[in-house]
Amino acid sequence: MTTEETTVLLSEDHGPVRVIRLNRPEKHNALNTELTTALLDELLAADTASSVRAVVLAGEGRSFCAGADITEFADLTPGNQDAVVRRADLTARTQLLPQQLSKPIVSVVWGAALGGGAGLAIGCDMMVVTDDVKFGYPELKHSLVPAIVMTGLQRQIGRKLAFEMISHGKLLGAGDLVRLGLANRCVDRDKALGIGIEIAARWSEPSPTAMAATKDLFYRVADLPVEQAMRAGRDVNAIMRGFRG
Repeated sequence: MTTEETTVLLSEDHGPVRVIRLNRPEKHNALNTELTTALLDELLAADTASSVRAVVLAGEGRSFCAGADITEFADLTPGNQDAVVRRADLTARTQLLPQQLSKPIVSVVWGAALGGGAGLAIGCDMMVVTDDVKFGYPELKHSLVPAIVMTGLQRQIGRKLAFEMISHGKLLGAGDLVRLGLANRCVDRDKALGIGIEIAARWSEPSPTAMAATKDLFYRVADLPVEQAMRAGRDVNAIMRGFRG
């Protein structure tokens, strides 16, 4: 097991599983530019590392991630448009990346998972939660639009509930997340990270080529009409059988 520590991010390898932990516990791991950049870079590094077969994403301290660090917003004004666009692009890339990785990733979520933190949590391929989780999108309470995280939420939950969450700031607990199919497991806090690592370790057992193809096809067919999705599945089936032969 190897350990690497930076100011805002912890990265630790458990055999073929890389555990990445957001490390601003005093701020409930709120996503400032430094942490968001570090997370983007670390996810990309994990995806290209031949020794890594699966990824776990968690948070240090009492929360998974409380969303964007609004203290940075004072500098993100119309008069500083370049900075506004750069930050929006960074946020969008980071929110989208978990599903674009060739390697599977599971989030382990306790405490607050709000706004961008909620987006990261459900953007992973699987999610483990604990009883104390508070999951939601409170941006409108701060007169902000949950713009970038809206796409992921709408694609994973019914529209009526999704609109209630973004317009009323409705929070979901662990039971809600499991019932709605957003979380795969609800476990005790002291076991959560270990369960996440166990899930990721199972992903390391199949061929990495087959796993990458499975994940890629899984998200591609979700956005295709049924006939096109079946054709995509047929093509991957033929390719992978040829690869095995």
